[in-house]
Amino acid sequence: MANYLNSAEAAARLGVSRQTLYAYVSRGLLRAEHGGKQRESRYLAADVERLAGQRARGRKPKEVAKAALNWGTPVLESGITLIEAGQLFYRGVNALDLANSASLEEVAALLWQCDERTAFGDRAPTAPAVLRTLFKHYGDQRAEQALLPLFTVASEDAPTAIWQQSADRQAEGCGDLVRILAACLLRTQPDTSPIHMQCARAWGVGRAGAELIRMALVLCADHELNASSFTGRCIASTNASLRAVVIGGLAGLSGGRHGATTARGEALWDELGSKDVERKMRDRLSRGDDLPGFGHPLYPDGDVRAGLLLSRVLPRHPQWRAMFDTGSSLVGEKPSVDLALVALRRHLRLPVGAAFGLFALGRSIGWIAHGLEQREHPDLIRPRAVYTGIRPAGIEVGAGQLGARRRFGKRGAQHVVPGNDVLATFFKGR
Repeated sequence: MANYLNSAEAAARLGVSRQTLYAYVSRGLLRAEHGGKQRESRYLAADVERLAGQRARGRKPKEVAKAALNWGTPVLESGITLIEAGQLFYRGVNALDLANSASLEEVAALLWQCDERTAFGDRAPTAPAVLRTLFKHYGDQRAEQALLPLFTVASEDAPTAIWQQSADRQAEGCGDLVRILAACLLRTQPDTSPIHMQCARAWGVGRAGAELIRMALVLCADHELNASSFTGRCIASTNASLRAVVIGGLAGLSGGRHGATTARGEALWDELGSKDVERKMRDRLSRGDDLPGFGHPLYPDGDVRAGLLLSRVLPRHPQWRAMFDTGSSLVGEKPSVDLALVALRRHLRLPVGAAFGLFALGRSIGWIAHGLEQREHPDLIRPRAVYTGIRPAGIEVGAGQLGARRRFGKRGAQHVVPGNDVLATFFKGR
């Protein structure tokens, strides 16, 4: 059960008056909840502790930057995705509810705030003739290696360039990007069929498998400011095309700490096999290796996306359930969506690399949504670095980041998020 503090306790922990505590609530720095039968508001202890830590760090640039960049203080405003209280919402709608019924195209229309029929019409995008040759060139290479170069060649900037003023043309261009990415993943020509049906047909799975693929795509659609989406927003802030945003997202996703965790999960699965699984896991942990795919910082009680996918897959595979339970008991963390995608791939006997491919294909609509949202902001995303190297002679020690902003303030505008004015200072210059 969650631990709560009353107003007096919260104010004491923060070292402020009740009036200041209420001001924090009005500024959105702290959330107050109704106290049930008691008329006084209550505050989640974890939220109070987090705010206390932020206040303790004060305005020290180095500490603020560390806290913000490592699962910490929010640095950008966004109306796309909310992750709160162990739940995931797309524009206020529970993502698990959407995963139970909606298509990827419907979720794209929700995130892009456009008409689905406009974005995904009856016209298939045209792919360059060289794409067939590239399919042969990349042969059996996995999606982790082939998807980025294939999509880069198959797509073009113009339909989603910043100068494209028509909302309908822009929506159509966004839909084309997703369809082209699907074609690159499946090594087919762009199609107008629902994306999950295209996947099912290309991979030879039936209706039940198509439903699982649809669910996985929707659950991967967006996840707030993950590394690939933040990369996409940085690219969009330069006025690059939305195609460039997707390319940047694919590049960010390819790393082993992000989307390519699926590849590490595949390797772990192969290593463990079906015998002596617990011993092999203990051996990994004892030599300092981790169990990739277990745990997620934003879901202390378990990744809800993985929970839904695995609830549909594990009943058919009791041995897999035992493996997951063993890993969870050893590290105290439940499986993440990365490992759930690997389980789904193996359950449906999809090509190796399809787990990453589903992740990328689903997440592409989130990258585009972040690109569209970022275009509404006039500033270039340009945070300052906290310099830790050798200081040149003649430069005042301690002038630092904030001093630089004061000296060169006329060069740009600042965008300040409460509690994090250092990292969220964006300059219009280079």
